[in-house]
Amino acid sequence: MSNYNQTNFNLSSKHIKGIIWSIVAVVFLIVSMAFIRPWYNVWKQEMEGKAEFAKAEQNRKIKIEEARANLEAEKLNAQAEIERAKGAAEAIRIENGSITPTYIQYLWVRQQGDLDNKTLIYIPTETNLPILESTRLLTDTDK
Repeated sequence: MSNYNQTNFNLSSKHIKGIIWSIVAVVFLIVSMAFIRPWYNVWKQEMEGKAEFAKAEQNRKIKIEEARANLEAEKLNAQAEIERAKGAAEAIRIENGSITPTYIQYLWVRQQGDLDNKTLIYIPTETNLPILESTRLLTDTDK
């Protein structure tokens, strides 16, 4: 037969020891993973639980701070309302007995500055009927 079909395996003892050590290492790795993996899973779940607990604690603290901020805002709003009422009471005390029709007209005119341009004010006539402006919104081309 020819040399082509013959296989020569010249394995030295060094190569055989290397192969055996490689097989032992792979077996050892598989066996160690069988013991390490459950411990790792327990540790991983514990870490995930701690992370969820920390997140829940942080969310609780945020809600507490928001509630404190709302309480402080309500206190300040109440103080502002009290001051407004004191001012109104003082204005009434000062104006008591001195309110005249002219002063009422002045207050009415001052209030008109707060109205927007679309507000309509109807002033009654002698018969207490308002003057209607039914054609006020018509454009020049419609007339």
